[in-house]
Parts: sequence; C-alpha cells; structure tokens
Amino acid sequence: MKSKKISIRTFFWLVIIGLISTSAFLLLIFYLFTGNGTLVLYGLFLTVVFLGWGMLFLKFFQNKLSEFTDNLCLTLDNMIGGNERPITDMEAETVFARISYRLERLYDIMQQSRLRVEEEKAEIQALVSDISHQTKTPIANLKMINDTLLTREMSKEKQADFLQAMGSQLDKLDFLIQAMVKTSRLETGVITLGKKTVSFTDTLTAALNSVLAPLEKKRITLSVDCPDNLTFPHDSRWTAEALYNILDNAVKYTSAYDSIHVDVQEWEMYIKIDVSDTGRGIPEKEQASIFRRFYREEAVHAIDGIGIGLYLAREIITMQGGFIKVDSIVGNGSTFSVFLPKK
Repeated sequence: MKSKKISIRTFFWLVIIGLISTSAFLLLIFYLFTGNGTLVLYGLFLTVVFLGWGMLFLKFFQNKLSEFTDNLCLTLDNMIGGNERPITDMEAETVFARISYRLERLYDIMQQSRLRVEEEKAEIQALVSDISHQTKTPIANLKMINDTLLTREMSKEKQADFLQAMGSQLDKLDFLIQAMVKTSRLETGVITLGKKTVSFTDTLTAALNSVLAPLEKKRITLSVDCPDNLTFPHDSRWTAEALYNILDNAVKYTSAYDSIHVDVQEWEMYIKIDVSDTGRGIPEKEQASIFRRFYREEAVHAIDGIGIGLYLAREIITMQGGFIKVDSIVGNGSTFSVFLPKK
C-alpha cells in the first residue's frame, strides 16, 4: 500500500497496533528472563496510559484538522464568490495563518483580474454600442437610396445625384470604420507606438498635406511657424495622425476665407505645438467633453464628423507621454496645444 493513499486515522491505528505488538513482545521477553509478574503488570499499565494519551491526541488532532479544513474551504468559497476578503491574524504563528496570508495575496490578484476583465468587457460593450449607433444612419441612408433607385423611374441626371449621395454615405461609413479600427487597435495594444529621434518637420508636413484639399476648398489661409532642424523622439506616423485630426477639426469649424495658424515652440522639457483657428469656439462647459469618444456638441451636428478625431489624437499623444489642452472663447476661435516630451 502506498503511503500517499493511507489516511491519517489508518496511519494512527497502524502505529497503535505496532506499539501494542512491540510492547507485548518486549514484556513477554522481560517476563521470560526475569519471571517478575509485577513489573509486567506495570508495563501493561504504562502501555494502556500511553494508548489513552494517544487517543486523546488523535481526537485533538482530528478536531484541529477539521477546523483547519473548514476555515480553509470557507475562505476559498468566499474568494471564488468574491464576497469576502480573507482575514489574516498577523500575530498568529499557525499553519492556517501562513496559508491565509498567501490566500489574501491571491485574493488581491484575483480581484484585480476580475476588475480588469469587467473593465475590458464594459469597454467592448461601449465600443459595440458606439459602432451600432454611428453606423445606423449611413446604413439607413444607403438602404433608402438603393430602394429608391430600384423602385422608381428617374432621369440619368437624377440617378447620378442619387449615386453621388450613395458614394458620400459609403465614404462616411469607410471613414468611420477606419477610425474605429485605429482606435480599437491602440486601446487593445495591437498597435504600439515606437518613438525614434526623427525630424519633426517631416511629421508636421505629413499632417498638413492631409488637410490641403479642404483648406483650398474653403479658401482658408494657413500659416506655420516651426524651428528648422527640430528633432526629438516621437512616433512620426502616429503623431502625424494626431496632428491631422486636430487640423481637420480646425478646418471643419473655421469659416471660409478665415485663417489657421500652427506654431511650434521648443521648451525646456516639451515640444509645444499650437493649432489656432478663427472658428466658432467651444463653450467652456463643453471643453472637458470634446475629447470623449464619439462626443459632438448639439450645435455642430450639421457639420460632417463622427466625434472620434480628438479622442484618437489624445490617445496617441498620451501614449507618448504627452498631453493636450484647449483654450477657447465662443466667437473667437480655439487653440489646441499639444505637448510632447523632448526625451
């Protein structure tokens, strides 16, 4: 029989039987050599006393073991259910106290993991809800246009207008999906930003080139002040993406024939990039909300946009150790300031 399969009770009784057998054998040998029956009786008495104390020890040990296992099971049940934190008596020098200390650490790890899973689940639910809400309108418009083209007779000019409207909705849907893909990849860590010491002029040029068409269309004047040969560690591609989103936002809310100014300053610890426009401005009560995902003011719903650009810009800048702030007065335009660390 393997020792691992023997219970404590069985082991104890085996020890008792061994002691009785050994004691009987020794007393028999002693009697055969001495012939003294009184000493044999004393030996039997001592054997019975030892057996009695052994029984008491077994009972006490069983009670303590049962108490230990009950406490351990209760603690584990509470940990699994997340209902109660394990209570550890730091002054107690017992096996259960030492195990409880480790269970308390395990409980903290489990709670952190549970909270992290719940937060990720909430983020996924929010993202799915946002996607559903944002895609509902362009999909409904596409269905309506498609039904109209299929069920009504119209001139080629009218068909061209409907097809152009369909193309506009498809562009909006494509832009929405691409923006959400970028955001989700950044949030989930699929895409990581790699900072390299490169020229910031190239980064800024890439961002400006992306808004030249809408600038030209609205006849907006663009001016740029940037130090020559400015280099510092940053992710050029994603920083250009962040600056593009800020510039695109400025172009959308700046009236035709107005102006946008970009000013880059080298500070002691940061590179500061100001994007100033002469648009409608942002009310003070809204300034804390404009960086939220899919947030848009009620007053600007008529202007194209999905409310993800500033959120994405803030995520990109924050992941590089920087931050964004906004100063704005209604009617006097806005200035978005991006701060990127020099090291």
